[in-house]
Amino acid sequence: MSVRQWSRDLAMGARFALAGGREGWTRSLLTAVGVGLGVALLLLTTAIPNALAERDRREEARSDHTFGQQEIPKADDTLIVVDADTTFRDMDVRGRLLEAEGPRAPLPPGVAEFPAAGEMVVSPALKELLASDDGTLLRERLDYRVSGTIGEQGLVGSQELAYFAGGKGLAKVLEGPGSGARIDRFGNDDLGSSDPWDPVLLLLVLVVFVVLLMPVAVFIAAAVRFGGERRDRRLAALRLVGSDSRMTRRIAAGEALAGSVLGLVLGTGFFLLGRELAASAQVFHVSVFPSYLNPSPVLAVLVALAVPAAAVLVTILALRGVVIEPLGVVRTAKPSRRRLWWRLLLPLGGIALLYPMIGQGDDGGNFNQYLVVGGVMLLLVGVTALLPWVVETVVARLGSGGVAWQLAVRRLQLSSGAAARMVNGIAVAVAGAIALQMLFAGVDGTYTKASQYDVSRAQMSVDVPDGANASAIIGKYRDTEGVRKITALSDAYLHDRRSEDSYAQITVADCASLREVATLPSCRDGDVFAAKGSEYDSEGDHLARPGTVLWAEPEDDAAHSGDRPISWTVPQDIRPAQSREDPTGYERGGILVTPGALPEKLAAVTSARLFLSLDLSVPDAYDHVRNTAARLDPAIQPMTWNSIESNDRYAAIRTGLSVGSACVLALIGASLLVSQLEQLRERRKLLSALVAFGTRRRTLGLSVLWQTAIPIGLGLLLAAAVGVALGAVLLRMTDTSVRVDWPSVLSMTGIGAGVVLVVTLLSLPPLLKLMRPEGLRTE
Repeated sequence: MSVRQWSRDLAMGARFALAGGREGWTRSLLTAVGVGLGVALLLLTTAIPNALAERDRREEARSDHTFGQQEIPKADDTLIVVDADTTFRDMDVRGRLLEAEGPRAPLPPGVAEFPAAGEMVVSPALKELLASDDGTLLRERLDYRVSGTIGEQGLVGSQELAYFAGGKGLAKVLEGPGSGARIDRFGNDDLGSSDPWDPVLLLLVLVVFVVLLMPVAVFIAAAVRFGGERRDRRLAALRLVGSDSRMTRRIAAGEALAGSVLGLVLGTGFFLLGRELAASAQVFHVSVFPSYLNPSPVLAVLVALAVPAAAVLVTILALRGVVIEPLGVVRTAKPSRRRLWWRLLLPLGGIALLYPMIGQGDDGGNFNQYLVVGGVMLLLVGVTALLPWVVETVVARLGSGGVAWQLAVRRLQLSSGAAARMVNGIAVAVAGAIALQMLFAGVDGTYTKASQYDVSRAQMSVDVPDGANASAIIGKYRDTEGVRKITALSDAYLHDRRSEDSYAQITVADCASLREVATLPSCRDGDVFAAKGSEYDSEGDHLARPGTVLWAEPEDDAAHSGDRPISWTVPQDIRPAQSREDPTGYERGGILVTPGALPEKLAAVTSARLFLSLDLSVPDAYDHVRNTAARLDPAIQPMTWNSIESNDRYAAIRTGLSVGSACVLALIGASLLVSQLEQLRERRKLLSALVAFGTRRRTLGLSVLWQTAIPIGLGLLLAAAVGVALGAVLLRMTDTSVRVDWPSVLSMTGIGAGVVLVVTLLSLPPLLKLMRPEGLRTE
């Protein structure tokens, strides 16, 4: 067959699609919308690598200091930068205090000029938040006058909360516990290098991309087959005027090609619209600028070529099993039973590809990415191959029932393939989601763990600056709204004069606070205890003996006592106390001292830390504490405790999955609604005729609901089975014991059913409109 013949037949099909009157345009538009939604998500996917790279580049460009960087002297081109990050409710706020030390000090990216002391430049999102009623507490904390806005080059996302504030005397802050540095430029070349990813995380990334993209491909394949029954009647007419079967299939492929090309145009429009709306959206605390979402030209061209080619291929393959004759289409008679054996080859082939990597885990090197992608794709495609057979087999055995039930079952028996196509996409999405949730649940213990913090005893901690009046600061926090209890512990390390390598930890606190770190027999101010039972007892046990003279570090002495050594003699009435874990999970040894037993000169060399227990019934209790901390010292921010610690990369993958799943679910709902409306439009005359003959609208509505519910239920059951099987294989690949995460299985299945329920409810108004007698009118 010549290329010229193919081109002529495809062009004829395209003319039928575009010049077929309102009916043709409606059909083509529905196809284009379905394809366009998939194309938009594919273009978004091709833009993700560039968006992530741009976020990293901007984060690197504004980097101001790293741990362990070399100190530089003050000069006319240096700038002091102090971290002033904070958190408002569950939102992170990036903050920096700036003090230029000369006229050539470097400006941060996105900032036109340095803010003066008492002023700040803010991101647009932070400016909007501060101006709103919700930002009242944050305005109290960021007590600066807004003098400008940070440009796009200084932000990693459109909704990022960030500010640069002017400061004075920040050089002193660098000597304290605050985090900061003196720099002569912004940007850090070392950020580009990172530790290699471990194989399990790479496996997660690969599976996430396949699972998110497969439903898109399935929806595009289903969208190009909209209007199947009416198309079959047109093809029969072509056979009547002399077209052979091959030419007829090529003409049908031309119709699908026209719809897919129009879908590419609409998809590009959807993508550009979504790209502009991205600036105002934030999903799971991730936001981007429109300029980030530039698809890779190579990948965009690949999408533009693959979608029309897939439309032609899917149509040709779909019609191979259909006999189109001049007097009709054999599909309207009882179809031949679908064969099962070749449908099982797809999931079995997927398992065969994944099987060689079973037990590889972390220690066996990287997983073969081609086998992983191919195996997961075959298993998920197996859902689309098995579902038509399952639907056909089940509905053929369904018994009698009410009128609505009989109408639905008979319709499914005649067109089980169309019903399965509508469900395929959501079944694939649910199967992939179940497998991913099982994999995440299986490896979660490797990348997340319980933190050492006991959040039942305290929820925040904060350091007291050296040289500050600890009692006054404790009083400020105690008066803060929402603070229920304060455990204040001051630490110092004293050594034996005979051996400076032998240290004893001295913990100074009142009796209530000491009971948080040890079990005391009795306690009153002036008592001293030797902590027993910690793992450090053997190292400094002899230093807690009565009469032992302990000395402070010389460098601490120079700061507080003019280079004169500070000594302290362990009192004779020291008593033993059983050590226990403090709220951070640390078990202290050494000597526990109440304030009345500590000489004033020794108090000068201690550093204090406060553990805050909050009344969580008080609204914004955490933010009240952060406001107090900001008033005392903006460079020292309270630490909020979490009961769970998670690997950063693992957390990023989960966030990416959440963002992608939200987009795919939106696509599922929109595409399913388009498919449902297309099927209702196909049956418009039939529904109107049944109403004209006296069938109740309620009965027809229930029949349509049953026609949706039966294949959806079967699809979700099949998706659950395939998802569990795929999840089990992936878990064995990571050398993790197989455990079915039933809550995830039920939740993913429930989400899929929920999407279908919403779509069904949205399709009811058009259904009622289509059941009017006007539907019998023919042009």
